[in-house]
Parts: sequence; structure tokens; C-alpha cells
Amino acid sequence: MHISISNFLQRSRNYDASVTSKTHFRLNNQTLVTVHGPGVIEFEPVGGGDSFIYSCGIHGNETAPIEICDELVQDILKEELLLCHRVLVIFGNLDAMNKQTRFIDENLNRLFCNTHKEGIQNNERRRAAFLEQCVEDFYAKDKGEVKRVHYDLHTAIRKSINDKFAVYPYTHGKAYSLEQLAVMSACGVNTILLSHSSTATFSYYSSHFFNANSFTVELGKVMPFGQNDMTKFEKVNTTLRHLITSNDNNPEFNSEGMVLYRVNQNIIKNQADFTLHFGSDAPNFTGFQKGEIIASETGKEYIAEKGGEAIVFPNADVPIGQRALLTVVPISINELDTI
Repeated sequence: MHISISNFLQRSRNYDASVTSKTHFRLNNQTLVTVHGPGVIEFEPVGGGDSFIYSCGIHGNETAPIEICDELVQDILKEELLLCHRVLVIFGNLDAMNKQTRFIDENLNRLFCNTHKEGIQNNERRRAAFLEQCVEDFYAKDKGEVKRVHYDLHTAIRKSINDKFAVYPYTHGKAYSLEQLAVMSACGVNTILLSHSSTATFSYYSSHFFNANSFTVELGKVMPFGQNDMTKFEKVNTTLRHLITSNDNNPEFNSEGMVLYRVNQNIIKNQADFTLHFGSDAPNFTGFQKGEIIASETGKEYIAEKGGEAIVFPNADVPIGQRALLTVVPISINELDTI
């Protein structure tokens, strides 16, 4: 292993001199390694292949995906994994990891798609700009017609009735990929939330600007470093590795067990007294009866419009003007335009 980037993640979190500037070298198996800077490392095997991005730690306390990607990087560097495809691995918010918190100044996953340019600069805004550039540079090196993939790996603030789920970024009318839904199923992710609008998330950025097959993948609940039960992520780990080490990586879609939701309401916090009308222990995808009050604030009550309408990503503590929760309703795969 190249001595300068052994234990790449730890060196990145320490801003070690070995990872703070762009460097290139080859492994013994001729894989070209590019360190773009702290927390961003690229691998290109001889022959190139498709282009995969695995990102994690966009929120610094979402540790399971960080541990999955850390082990993946170490195994590639030790040449225990022989790649068939190009891979960019991103450890997002290093400062927040070091403080074991979601973010330092701002939610990094609200700052992509050039949103980072719109306010007072801080570490998260600078990091978003850097990560955007890394993605652009990575996809710019594609050789011919290749498949572009980006899985942005997270864990949720609260538990979910469906322990693992993924958000499919808004497609602007483009067909949904059955192959990619099959990949999610292989990861043990059988609940898919179809986004209904443009956002400033990392997965939407790569999907919209680079036509990547992108998902925000939620893998259980936030836990401290070292306290994750990694047996819960065996399917995810196995699938992520298979995708980049095999040319036979196009699973067949089977709708059995797959649950799809569409967004029904996007509820924004407009007043300081915004209140959720359910307990802090209510898991994601908790359902409500039609007419039940879900949340309220001065001058407004938010009510379930349909029977079985469920809540996702509730957070009353967001700043005024940001999304406080989504409500979702089930949708059949037969209602979608798919390829």
C-alpha cells in the first residue's frame, strides 16, 4: 500500500499533509489512484469501465455508511478488491465527523446545485463547492458511453418502520430505472420514496446535472462510531462491492416486496412555534388517518389529506423557511413510466 494514504479516512479527518493536495499513483495491479483532497479518493482500473460514486458522511454523525466506505477504500488500497469500474469515494463533512454532529454551520445536503453560492460562506458551503467540482471532474473523464451511478449513503435521525429506504431524485419526467430499483432491492432497500421536485441535495445534483443514476440511501438510524451492528448492512456492503468488481452487475427487477411512495405534502416551517403533533419517537413512515392534524404553527394547521398518509424526515428544529417534514402516500409501480 502507498504509505502516504494508508488509513485514508483518518488522515483526511486529521487534514494530514499526505491528503491535502491532489496526488496520483498506481497500485501494483495498475489501478490509478487519485487523491483529490481530504475525504475524496478516486480509483480507475485499467480499461476504465462505468463510473460509480459512493458518498457518505454528508452528515457527520451518520456513521454506518462512513464505516462501510472506509473499509471499502482500505480493501481497494490493499488490493483485496480488483475493480472493473471507476470509483469515486467521498467522505463528506469531515469537520462534523470529528465533532460527532450532523453539521457545523449548515446542513451540507441543502447546499448543492450551486446553492452554496447564495449565502455567507462557511465550511459547509466551501465543502459543497469542492465536492461539486470533484463530481464534475470525475464524470468529465468518462470514456465513451458509460453508466453513471451515484449512491449517497445516509442514516436517518429517527427510526423507520421501513428500516432502510431510498429517495429517488426528481426525474423531470424521465423514466424510472427498473435496473436501479433492482440494485436497491439487492441492497435490502425495498422502500423507495419518489421525489416530487428539484432539491439542493447531493443525489439530485449528480442526477440532474450529469444524468447519473442517483439515490439518497437511508440505512437505519444514526449511531455513534463503533456502535453500529454491521451485520445489518451485509446486503448493502456485498452489493456495493459487487457492482464495482463485476461486469455482470445488472440485476433483474422483481416488484415483490418493493414499496413505492410519492410525496403528497412538503411542509415548510414558517413560524418559530412550528410543532409536530406526534411524539419524537414516532418512526418514519408512521401513517395517519384522513383529517388528523400532523403539525401546526401560528395561523396554520397541517392535516393528513388521505387515509394512510405517512410522515418522513420530520424535524421541527430546522430553521424557518426550511422543510420540516414530508408526507407520502403509496403508489404502484404500474403507475410509473419505467425503463
